[in-house]
Amino acid sequence: MLVLLPPSEGKAASGRGAPLKVESLSLPALAEARTAVLDELVEMCASDEERARTVLGLSEGLRGEIAKNTELRTAGARPAGEIYTGVLYDALGLATLEPEARRRARRSLLVFSGLWGAVGIGDRIPSYRCSMRVKLPRLGALGAHWRAPMEKALPEAAGSGLVLDLRSSAYAAAWKPKGEVAERTATVRVLHAQMVDGVEKRSVVSHFNKATKGRIVRDLLNAGAKPKGPAELVGTLRELGYAVEAEAPARAGRPWALDVVVTEIH
Repeated sequence: MLVLLPPSEGKAASGRGAPLKVESLSLPALAEARTAVLDELVEMCASDEERARTVLGLSEGLRGEIAKNTELRTAGARPAGEIYTGVLYDALGLATLEPEARRRARRSLLVFSGLWGAVGIGDRIPSYRCSMRVKLPRLGALGAHWRAPMEKALPEAAGSGLVLDLRSSAYAAAWKPKGEVAERTATVRVLHAQMVDGVEKRSVVSHFNKATKGRIVRDLLNAGAKPKGPAELVGTLRELGYAVEAEAPARAGRPWALDVVVTEIH
């Protein structure tokens, strides 16, 4: 099983250990594209702070993130699973997983990134600021920049197993599974169901959508679940106590869309 995650906007501070080694990151087919983004991002942030703030979409209060980007090649690196924070990662709780579940996480989780393309949670990276929505002056829109290298790297990473796609729309734009890979891919939407004047209303609540996705991944890792495809995933999630609604795609070469329905949000 390969699980695709979005990054977090907020990130923990860089480490005090050895700096980044681009060549050591997972998915080596992305190395050239990573270096291109890294070079332009560092150069832009070092040479023109105002332009960098505009390009990165940062408020005045986040100006310090630009200085952080200038030090990406020299700052201490930490495992990506420690760098990414926020609602989904708090619910996932990588640090509190049992050793075997943590090993499963290192094998199966990929975090998408505007800067790195995608990294494993054990890959050592510095803290940074660069979302997939960024359009760099030379390279252009990062979502488009990553598509070609991802076309090679991600099907190889997916192998022959299930792909559980929990990315947000901006990061999903960098790679869309096709053909046979798409048929064993499942996307998940979390819906909050509540009764309003005797009628059930369903809505997507961003904060709880992220938290529920984090709990789903944690529960799958703790259970040692190995669903071979989307249909088995539906059964596994139901066994884990989730209310799941799903239908097989009407056309071949399309991913499954799963709705996880929750009545309590926390």
